[in-house]
Amino acid sequence: MRDIGGGAAQPLLAVRDLHAWYGESHILHGVTFDVPEGEVVTLLGRNGAGKTTTMKSIMGIVPARRGSVRFEGKETIDLPSHRIARLGIGFCPEERGIFASLSVAENLTLPPVVRPGGMTVPEIHTLFPNLRERASSQGTKLSGGEQQMLAIGRILRTGARLLLLDEPTEGLAPVIIEQIGRSIRALKEKGFTVLLVEQNFRFAATVADRFYVMEHGRIVDTIPRAELEARMDMLHEYLGV
Repeated sequence: MRDIGGGAAQPLLAVRDLHAWYGESHILHGVTFDVPEGEVVTLLGRNGAGKTTTMKSIMGIVPARRGSVRFEGKETIDLPSHRIARLGIGFCPEERGIFASLSVAENLTLPPVVRPGGMTVPEIHTLFPNLRERASSQGTKLSGGEQQMLAIGRILRTGARLLLLDEPTEGLAPVIIEQIGRSIRALKEKGFTVLLVEQNFRFAATVADRFYVMEHGRIVDTIPRAELEARMDMLHEYLGV
C-alpha cells in the first residue's frame, strides 16, 4: 500500500487501525487513512468492501469498533454519535432519511445547528435551487435527486465542517448527477471537506482530490488525483469496471 496522508499538516480526519464488527462478523480490518482539510476524498471499492461501514464507524453508528478516529486532533472513538456530530461531522446516509410527512422547508430547519458556520437556508437554496422551488412540497413528493439535495442541505445547516456522503449519486439521472457534482465542487470552494463513498467511479473522478481503494475491509491502495490517469488499468482491476 502506498504512503497515506496529506503531508506535514495535521489532517482534519485521521483514521488509524480501525476495526469494526457486526455481531460476530469482523468487517473492518485495520483501516487507516487521512482526510486533509479542504479536500474531497473518495473511498472506492466493490460492494461489501467495507466503505459504508467505515463511514458509520467514524460516526459511532457501529458501536463495536476499535482503533483511533481523530477529528481536528480530538479522539472520537469512544464518543456516541450525537457527540461526534456536535464536533462538526455531518453524515448523509445512502437512504437519505428524509422525513416524508414534512415539507422541504421543515426538513431543512428541523435539525439543530450544532456549531457556528453552518449555511443559511437562502445559501442552501442558492446551492440547490430545486429546494427553493419545492419548499412547500412534502418529502414524499420529491424526486430521488431532490431528496439527495435535501439530505445534503440539512447537514450543511448544522455547522458541520466534514461531510460524509454515502453513495450520493445512487439511482439518479445523469443530469442530476452533474448537478450534485457541481454542488460538491462548490462546497469545496467554500472550505468544506468531504469524504465520499461512491460506486460511480466516473463521477468520483470529477470531484475527488484523492482516492482510497478498499478490499475486504482494508485500504489496499491510495491514489492521488495527479496519478489517476496513469493508474486506470489498476483501478479497473480493483473495481471490475
